[in-house]
Amino acid sequence: MKNRLTGVVKSDKMDKSLRVEIERLYRHPKYGKIVRGKTVCYAHDEGNVAKEGDVVEIIESRPKSKKKRWELVKVVAGQSSAAE
Repeated sequence: MKNRLTGVVKSDKMDKSLRVEIERLYRHPKYGKIVRGKTVCYAHDEGNVAKEGDVVEIIESRPKSKKKRWELVKVVAGQSSAAE
């Protein structure tokens, strides 16, 4: 089973590529404070569908390039569709 993650598109300036940030909360191991962390994933977007600010679902795939190891599944919520 391949991993599926949901995150926000932070950059769509590359052709057929997205920079997706997944935010998470975790407890600091020593101090116990709740800390906000983020994971950055680069995803393949064949049709250049997703735009900056969209919430997207991505899935693990074979390596497409040096950094890209994820593929776009669908746009969950879009900034552009909310404005119309």
